[in-house]
Amino acid sequence: MSDWWSDLRDHAPRGPLAMVSVLATEGSAPRGAGTRMLVTADATHGTIGGGRLEYQAIEQARAILSHAPGTWRVQDYPLGPLLGQCCGGRVRLLVEHVDRDALGWIAAAAAGRRLLTTLATTRVERQVTEEAATAPPSARGDMPRAGARWSETIGERARALYLFGAGHVGQAIARHATGLPLRLAWFDTRPLFATIEGVTLVPEDAVAACIADAPDDAAIVILTHDHALDYALVRAALARDRVAFVGVIGSATKRARFLARLERDGVEEGARARLTCPIGLEGVTGKEPDVIAIATLAQLLRLERASC
Repeated sequence: MSDWWSDLRDHAPRGPLAMVSVLATEGSAPRGAGTRMLVTADATHGTIGGGRLEYQAIEQARAILSHAPGTWRVQDYPLGPLLGQCCGGRVRLLVEHVDRDALGWIAAAAAGRRLLTTLATTRVERQVTEEAATAPPSARGDMPRAGARWSETIGERARALYLFGAGHVGQAIARHATGLPLRLAWFDTRPLFATIEGVTLVPEDAVAACIADAPDDAAIVILTHDHALDYALVRAALARDRVAFVGVIGSATKRARFLARLERDGVEEGARARLTCPIGLEGVTGKEPDVIAIATLAQLLRLERASC
């Protein structure tokens, strides 16, 4: 997943740069509010959804590079026949010539923090703030003018994914998680996986303790080489009543055995009900590691977010 503020920090020193920001949408639109794209005279970085809308936005961005740094325009686009798109929605864009001397706020930017934007007469002012998020004018509201201000949550807060097991499926999950709003913490107990980048080796008698470090709203996915170790990890994970997901690879038979054992071990019914086994979206039946990985990651992407 692209961190647009990091891309802005990296590309701004290289030369004149424009930024296109989706301020608001209505109806069906390719991307949502907060999406950004960077444009130079001969390249683009990121996307606001492609198609004719993006082509027009790139033209506007390159045109604004001939104006003074800080110059900005707000453009409204109905996504209909005149634009050659059939989405039927509306998109409001902010197009600006990035003032490279006014990027001090980037040092404090991070996913989940608030960014306050003010449209001044000759520039776009930004600062990282604790102010609550307030939406910009809607896609059908009055066009924002100088003095308009709003705040937004920067990026999408990445959910912690605690992954136990570095076998074929674990490696596939880690590989396909790249670019998704997930922060991977990956563990195994077997020395043969020490050379895999990202894997933390933990002694078998201590690996369950790693779950205590998982933040609230984390997803815990268990797919070790040993059913006894899987069970120990499941018990530790179900003791965390605020994690978003506890899943273990296996079959319906494995689920039934684990649930029966959890009941015998005194784990409450509400906690037992939070166990997901098998993992992966229902209806995806392939057994290949990549199929299981993609089905599991899609399942995690469907999880509800805890309110901030």
